[in-house]
Amino acid sequence: MSDDRSRLLRKLQAEDFAVYEVVLYLDGHPNCRHALAYYHRHREMAMRLRAEYERKYGPLSNTSVCDGTHFHWIDGPWPWEKEGN
Repeated sequence: MSDDRSRLLRKLQAEDFAVYEVVLYLDGHPNCRHALAYYHRHREMAMRLRAEYERKYGPLSNTSVCDGTHFHWIDGPWPWEKEGN
């Protein structure tokens, strides 16, 4: 995996982790303004990083693989295959 691709994927994983963890916190503290701001900030960053990664390297999940004319999920190695990383 190229250095840029690896770096981008790690940044995305970190943002996804932050979102997942704050969602667990918000389950018990739904009105916490700081947690809500944290959630929105990291969710937005994760969405941007995911879009950048998929634009450069292809889909990360089967929910972002169809452009209306072709189902791209089958085109290359899947994200969990060694060739894809």
